Amino acid sequence: MVQIFRPSANLLSRLSIFGTILVLVELILITGVFFRSDYWRQVNIAIEQPVPYSHALHIGELGLDCRYCHTGVAQSSYANIPDAETCMACHSMIQVNNPDLAPIFDSYETGATIEWVKVHDLPDFVYFNHSIHVNKGIGCSECHGQIDEMEVVWQEQALYMGWCLDCHRAPEKYIRPREDVYDMDYVHPANQITVGRSLVQEYNVNVDQLTDCFICHR
Repeated sequence: MVQIFRPSANLLSRLSIFGTILVLVELILITGVFFRSDYWRQVNIAIEQPVPYSHALHIGELGLDCRYCHTGVAQSSYANIPDAETCMACHSMIQVNNPDLAPIFDSYETGATIEWVKVHDLPDFVYFNHSIHVNKGIGCSECHGQIDEMEVVWQEQALYMGWCLDCHRAPEKYIRPREDVYDMDYVHPANQITVGRSLVQEYNVNVDQLTDCFICHR
């Protein structure tokens, strides 16, 4: 019987099988790296908004407190976006002819919602309560970075589970006095661990439960 395939075909078939497996493994690894990359999570990418609002101007230069616009940060599970009435408290008298602020004026007159683009967007399977972090002494800059220096807001952290757990496992490294939560220039003291442990007890932070699954997944 005539041999159809040469003996070398065995080697080629083995190489093709191993090569295919290797390519598939590489594709899986590359995909995993991509979906965990800062690019995918849009870290350090400035997000343009319908109205060009500068935190650097309003907070950094004018000294507005975070709570003036984000009124619910200490009472609500999420940090609210201010409505047009809040903006108009100042802009009914300031820059009233600025065309960049037209969406604010239109919203105030018609009641139409401004389509703001969410910057810090957690997956739906993650439960996050903004107020509990603020009331337990976690400062704005710990998660949002130096937002008082941002002309256009970007996401400072990738907000991965491991990053959250770093704080939940050792809150004494990050906690600060409640009166300094909104201080964007706050610097942790050299004896942060000692101060932090004291604040953890004072604010009744239940460290033993912070890494339980139900804390973030409900």
